[in-house]
Amino acid sequence: MKQFIDFIPLLLFFVVYKIEPRVVDFAGHSLTVGGIFSATAMLILSSVVVYGILFIKQRKLEKSQWLTLIACLVFGSLTLAFHSETFLKWKAPVVNWLFAVAFAGSHFIGDKPLIKRIMGHALTLPDAVWTRLNLAWIGFFLFCGAANLFVAFTYQSIWVDFKVFGSLGMTVLFLVAQGIYLSRHLHDTDSAPTNTKSED
Repeated sequence: MKQFIDFIPLLLFFVVYKIEPRVVDFAGHSLTVGGIFSATAMLILSSVVVYGILFIKQRKLEKSQWLTLIACLVFGSLTLAFHSETFLKWKAPVVNWLFAVAFAGSHFIGDKPLIKRIMGHALTLPDAVWTRLNLAWIGFFLFCGAANLFVAFTYQSIWVDFKVFGSLGMTVLFLVAQGIYLSRHLHDTDSAPTNTKSED
């Protein structure tokens, strides 16, 4: 479920982006609603609200959530300040590649891969499986970053659609594939003898 929390601000961003731009009066001020810039403002506001609620409930945010929130604030603010959507187009590639770096770095820093640190409390798997799973996440984030960058600067008319639904689709497909892969090894773990001696 946590993987999909990040998509709440993206969905709101998409809805506002698809509204035909129009000027509305609010509290004596004229505001433009619809289009990329008001959608960016919605992305920033909804991200602060969503992660703010999570922080209040959990008393903390995960590192990935901090990264997502900070990236939204930085790239969104630059987009509004310079009135250029180019900054926002770089958000998804940069965030995905930073995640890839974090997963890759865990092979060299610490005693276990990052995916095991995240899921190890719920699953018992051989070290080789954790390593392959971590490598799969690295590949996934590298691919997502490259795909977002390619679409954003090659197919500009659909980049927002891809940013929201393309990213969501890729995440769902990857999680399904991960579930199928894990189910094979969980079956092997459950059927393994339980009376073997552990190594010291």
